[in-house]
Amino acid sequence: MAKLVLIRHGQSEWNLSNQFTGWVDVDLSEKGVEEAKRAGELIKEAGLEFDQAYTSVLTRAIKTLHYALEVSGQLWIPETKTWRLNERHYGALQGLNKKETAEKYGDEQVHIWRRSYDTLPPLLKATDEGSAAQDRRYADLDPRIVPGGENLKVTLERVIPFWEDEIAPKLLDGKNVIIAAHGNSLRALTKYIENISDADIMDLEMATGEPVVYDFNEKLEVLSKEKLGK
Repeated sequence: MAKLVLIRHGQSEWNLSNQFTGWVDVDLSEKGVEEAKRAGELIKEAGLEFDQAYTSVLTRAIKTLHYALEVSGQLWIPETKTWRLNERHYGALQGLNKKETAEKYGDEQVHIWRRSYDTLPPLLKATDEGSAAQDRRYADLDPRIVPGGENLKVTLERVIPFWEDEIAPKLLDGKNVIIAAHGNSLRALTKYIENISDADIMDLEMATGEPVVYDFNEKLEVLSKEKLGK
């Protein structure tokens, strides 16, 4: 029986300041560091041992993974970073204060931008300041697939190929896997794993620093789901 653990990164500096973050590379807050370490303590207490780790190419997720693995005594395990596990790209909303944006555009519109499955945010052009097209960590990607903004549907479409090609084969081979990523990339994975509807996924929350554990059988069907620390 293979286990999969999902951890949303600890609180980031922009979570704390209530800004849209997306692909902007911000660090963990002090509270976020403590949340990541606490995740490691919960993993250690549960006796979970991993064969492979995955994370995004964004600092807040990478550090969360490293803190959790260090505290649980598993910093040595193989680790893969991929842009496919990045947070959803919030387009031109990135950097804006969420409260101020709601005051400008209305709570309903901002809720749709944040939670709708298939509504895109205002998009960034490749030439705009802050575009991921200007970031060298994406230099090897075809420029046509570097997003100017994403909804959850698009996020799922770029996460699932990595799941199918890299993560699922590990689980099918009986390996235990840990993924430290972001609220929306993990919501996309959860939607796929649990077959959650487009409507119901809008209400799914991923708590920062709270490990979620899945047990799978040999057919990669979910046998159980547990939230550690609850």
